[in-house]
Amino acid sequence: MANTRSILGWHAFSRRALNWAVTIGSVMLCLLLLPTRFPGMELFGMAPNWLLIWVVAWSVKRSMWEGAVAGIVLGLLQDGMVADVPTRAISLAVVGMLTARLQKQRYIQEDFISVALIVFGMSVLADTITAIQFSIYSLRLPDRASFLSIEEIWDYYQQVALASAVLSSLWGPVLYYPLNHWWERQRDRT
Repeated sequence: MANTRSILGWHAFSRRALNWAVTIGSVMLCLLLLPTRFPGMELFGMAPNWLLIWVVAWSVKRSMWEGAVAGIVLGLLQDGMVADVPTRAISLAVVGMLTARLQKQRYIQEDFISVALIVFGMSVLADTITAIQFSIYSLRLPDRASFLSIEEIWDYYQQVALASAVLSSLWGPVLYYPLNHWWERQRDRT
């Protein structure tokens, strides 16, 4: 009997380890895809926001705090890659919290269009938060000649937000469905 418990314990441990490996591996894949520009996957020089798509996929069926933590961690990872002045952790944390608050399973059907719409809306929101951060930063700079004006920031971010939202919403279901299927299977087994 004791031998059976240890085998079951190892089986549960290996399933958990595999789940963590898939989750971390998918984050690493998104981090690698972030600076990559494949032919046909650009619009006005913008590519899909893979980390935002991952945060939406993670947060859809989780609590607000789990979504916020995922957004902060992925935002800090992106900050480490880009070394930009405003942090992406704030916008991705807000995306994670709001996506979790949608309680998608209750109000929205799980299909291609609803996932694309969630990703589209959250992408526009994340880019707006980033534009606000850039605007605040430009106001605080002592020498504004080295940075964009507020008008230039908002003109640029209108184009960026639309292009990023369109591309991210088109690619969102491609990342969402395999990850969601995997996480659902793991949740059902526990």
